[in-house]
Amino acid sequence: MKPEHPIRVAAVSYVNTYPFLHGLHNDATLMESIGLRLETPSECARLMLSGEADLGLIPVAVIPQMKEAHIVTGFCIGADGPVDSVCLFSEVPLKDVTGILLDFQSRTSVMLMRVLAQHHFHITPEWRDAGEGFIDRIAGPTAGIVIGDRAFPLRTRFPVVIDLAEEWKALTGLPFVFACWVSNRPLPTEFLDRFNAALQYGVAHRQDAIVNRSMPNEQDMIAYVNHRVSYTLDERKREALQLFTRWSGMV
Repeated sequence: MKPEHPIRVAAVSYVNTYPFLHGLHNDATLMESIGLRLETPSECARLMLSGEADLGLIPVAVIPQMKEAHIVTGFCIGADGPVDSVCLFSEVPLKDVTGILLDFQSRTSVMLMRVLAQHHFHITPEWRDAGEGFIDRIAGPTAGIVIGDRAFPLRTRFPVVIDLAEEWKALTGLPFVFACWVSNRPLPTEFLDRFNAALQYGVAHRQDAIVNRSMPNEQDMIAYVNHRVSYTLDERKREALQLFTRWSGMV
């Protein structure tokens, strides 16, 4: 029976989240206890900051802005090397880029690019906030950050593709964490145990999460969730998260 006040959960609607969603939907009782919204990363962040959601898969760049933040699971959206879905796209080499369009769906990836520009690439481009349709404005010396499922087809469209997770690994030797599960208030232990178990199931059956969607590029997406996305929030990722938080506060 659905509780009177379900826990409001915000999650990202990208392919990299499909394993998590697969695990949640596998537990019918758990699904009855939550109200699930699928949004872009930036909207998940807004819902958590405004208190419209209780628990969210949110960009890690948002965590320092929260009045109260609890990382409540051992899972995340991370990468230990190239991730393929968070990239800078350009028609010219990075040294010739004068401006960078910043994906409106992202916060962490935008901040990651700023950190890399300062500590790794040593460039000072003009940062340009971008809205709907901005991908068509990536031309000449204007590059653009594109994240999520929209990034996949662009990898063959642009001559210059810089994978931000790969560059972070080259700079720091560490994996990167793009998003993790965070609550803005204490949640019942029984609920969190069940929620974690559902996520564990989904990650363990991540291939099924793709197959069940009947996607046209199924094999590519299976390879993506198996070999590009790293789902465990281990100690090295927590170290990377601390470093990124410190550096992002300085740019």
